[in-house]
Amino acid sequence: MDAIVPPEDVTFDFRTLSARDRYKLMIGTVVPRPIALVTTVDPQGRINAAPFSFFNCLSADPPILALGVENHPDMSFKDTALNIRLTEVFTVNIVSHAIAEAMHVCSVPFAAGRDELQAAGLTAMPGSAVASPWIKEAPASFECRRHVTLELGKSRQIILGEIVFAHYHDDIIDTERMHIDPAKLDAIARLGGNTCSTIRDRFEMLTPTLAEFEAAMAGAPDRDS
Repeated sequence: MDAIVPPEDVTFDFRTLSARDRYKLMIGTVVPRPIALVTTVDPQGRINAAPFSFFNCLSADPPILALGVENHPDMSFKDTALNIRLTEVFTVNIVSHAIAEAMHVCSVPFAAGRDELQAAGLTAMPGSAVASPWIKEAPASFECRRHVTLELGKSRQIILGEIVFAHYHDDIIDTERMHIDPAKLDAIARLGGNTCSTIRDRFEMLTPTLAEFEAAMAGAPDRDS
């Protein structure tokens, strides 16, 4: 069998790159990234909603989610970060393909105090365990209490939230097995730039046991032959 010749490498010293170039390389490489449509309220009870793709789950025990929230160019807090600081709660709503366009409306730079959910045609439902609302049209929502905030320099916070309550559309979950149907969840993800993707193309890969791996290797042809 002919040897596979890998392509030539291109390297970057991240210590010498601009923040913009680092950002472009990271978001184009770490893909797909799930999108959190985060709902918060300010102390006056006004609702805010904003999407974030620097987001993922980090732990199941305790159940912790992470959000990466960047400040405005003048280093002032975005509404999401400020509201979480002041109220200690937020809700992560998973974005399905059905609400993708509505999520995009929530990224419009409205003036502070504007209800993005209303502008997007989404329905705010009162939280069950926290003051922050959840979105009725979202296939799944996690009500969270702020666990800890990590300050990364002057421009960004990593907000860790502990999930205290969850909402699901009843057609996407088998409550006996606690199994989520990915096809019915139909979540979207962010790629580089303005490109998004669905999770509709899937395949399964079962982790082999050690015995299965060794048996497969024993039957594999000699690569040098």
